[in-house]
Amino acid sequence: MKKRIIGCCVLAAIMTLFIYVCFAGLTVGSFNIPPKLGLYTDGAGIRRGLDLDGGASITFEPVIDDSYEGDVDADLSSVVEVMRKRLTNLGYTEANVYRTGDIGVTVEIPGISSPEDAIDVLGQTAELSFITSDGEIVLTGKDIVSASAGYDSQDNSFLVMMKISSAAVDRFSEATLRMSTQPSNKNYIAIVLDETEIARPYVKTQINDTECVITTSTQEQAVEYAAVISAGALPFSLEAIEQRSIGPTLGDGALESSLIAALLGIIVVIVLMITLYRLPGVVSGVALVFYVSIVGLVCAVFKINLSLPGIAGVILSIGMAVDANVIIFERIKEELVAGKSTAGAVASGFDKALLAIIDSNITTVIAAVVLMIFGKGTIQGFAVTLLIGVICSMFTAVVVTKYLLRSLVVFGVKNPVLYGLSRKKAALRSLAAKTNGGNENE
Repeated sequence: MKKRIIGCCVLAAIMTLFIYVCFAGLTVGSFNIPPKLGLYTDGAGIRRGLDLDGGASITFEPVIDDSYEGDVDADLSSVVEVMRKRLTNLGYTEANVYRTGDIGVTVEIPGISSPEDAIDVLGQTAELSFITSDGEIVLTGKDIVSASAGYDSQDNSFLVMMKISSAAVDRFSEATLRMSTQPSNKNYIAIVLDETEIARPYVKTQINDTECVITTSTQEQAVEYAAVISAGALPFSLEAIEQRSIGPTLGDGALESSLIAALLGIIVVIVLMITLYRLPGVVSGVALVFYVSIVGLVCAVFKINLSLPGIAGVILSIGMAVDANVIIFERIKEELVAGKSTAGAVASGFDKALLAIIDSNITTVIAAVVLMIFGKGTIQGFAVTLLIGVICSMFTAVVVTKYLLRSLVVFGVKNPVLYGLSRKKAALRSLAAKTNGGNENE
């Protein structure tokens, strides 16, 4: 009993702290979570998308000299892929990068009011490196002549056909010979863009030619790797021809109205849960508020982009959290009707509902991961918030709700009516228990 009281006090203190930080913020040294999670401030906390906060737009065009003999269209497609990947690595998952006109590339970055700051974020030409498992840089973007996606009909596999300069052949030959003799977990040469590993091809044999191939598992991978590698050898620089600030596409009040709608939805759900399940409904309401604070803090600490699709991901995961509680509470009611004690019904209800909850959430996690990998812009933002929400909802539904309900039983709150059983069924249950000489609340 004493340990349970201490545990409940600790849990209550953690919940209170989380909720307080969500509204009042927290500053410890260089670590900072702004008030209201930074939703209404700039430079910290949750990043708002273009639809909620606006941002900066820059249009680039290539500077091509007379010696250029390449394919402008293919090279600009590589530029789009590299810029998008660079912004994603920097945390701007909902930035837009797209072709405009014949030779233009437009970049839209949310949360940045100054176009000059946006250019600083994008930086200079991407740094591409091929690095062995022991840390040696074998090739750079300057050593790449070309790279294109292809298909090997004999092996039924997709690949990247890469050509390097003759000056780099000896260096590459020595490195591939050394890597091919390494153990299975060390025989690779990683492809790194801006200090982020893009791929890790394994070396099967020495390569002493200007041409080589990288095998991939899908066509999409082959196209992506070819674009990234080609961008490291772009034969032209980019010039910003247009810079401008863009306002929020949904208006200044979109965020406030969305959050108010979400708050009203949460309140309605909590009231409905209390009406249907009584005491467990109260517990689920507490866990739901705790869940919202956890999601908010995770998004603030990791500066997750939040647009309307992102908010939709959070709301959807709230529904899944409530759905998990409904499954659990219905199982508890079934166990009570079957004649189990309140403590036994609570324990059995969670055990029987656990597998169904895990199965339903795992399928959602898989869908979110797929959207994160293959989605772009706001789709990726939706996937990130959905994934965070699902993981947090599983924790609050399975761990927090279970601990609080079992604590109530330990504290002597065992009346089946308080756990959602109707008075008529509770009376019949009590009568059956007395007939059998037992106590239904034990």
